[in-house]
Amino acid sequence: MSKKSLAEDAQEVFRAIALIELGARMQVLETELTISRDRLIRLYREVKGVSPPKGMLPFSADWYTTWLANIHASLFYNTYRFLRDEAHCSHLDALTKGYRLYLEHCHHSQSEPVLDLTRAWTLVRFFDADLLQLTPCCRCSGKFIGHKHDLQHNVVCDACQPPSRAGKTKKAAAAKRDLQPQLVEVLHDANHVETHETVAPGVFEEAVLAA
Repeated sequence: MSKKSLAEDAQEVFRAIALIELGARMQVLETELTISRDRLIRLYREVKGVSPPKGMLPFSADWYTTWLANIHASLFYNTYRFLRDEAHCSHLDALTKGYRLYLEHCHHSQSEPVLDLTRAWTLVRFFDADLLQLTPCCRCSGKFIGHKHDLQHNVVCDACQPPSRAGKTKKAAAAKRDLQPQLVEVLHDANHVETHETVAPGVFEEAVLAA
């Protein structure tokens, strides 16, 4: 086994710090990095000031198909795919940069983030395991998350057709009323955007987060 150089070890530590700051759990750190568990625990305590939380990771793919989670998860995964496939980022860079972009979109849209980093990481693993797929919306042409082998034709996404229970609170109803013109305009523009198997970030993120 070859010994890592000091530069490589430092890069691993910086990656670990970035993941910890974004909220990564120990299971994520141990899977993605080559740093020992003891060092990761010490590093976690230095960065967060507390011991890493215990417990199981999310294990159900069904969560990503519920309407609000589906909208947020679809936004993140399209961003992740763009960074990985079009910008040629590594998996880990695409994960961290994609999640930061997702948080920025939530902040600018004044929306509460639904997806934490652990769920974002688990989502990528579900795609790698062929449990989930991207399904094109027949209205906006954006690609949204669905179960593997679900119907691919004449499917409407949750951003274009939210469930009847969505937006029942006064705050949500007011936000939806104010942002509806933007939603229609962005989704219309998405129909004329050409991409390679994915919708590029910046095209429909405002629409999906405003739903």
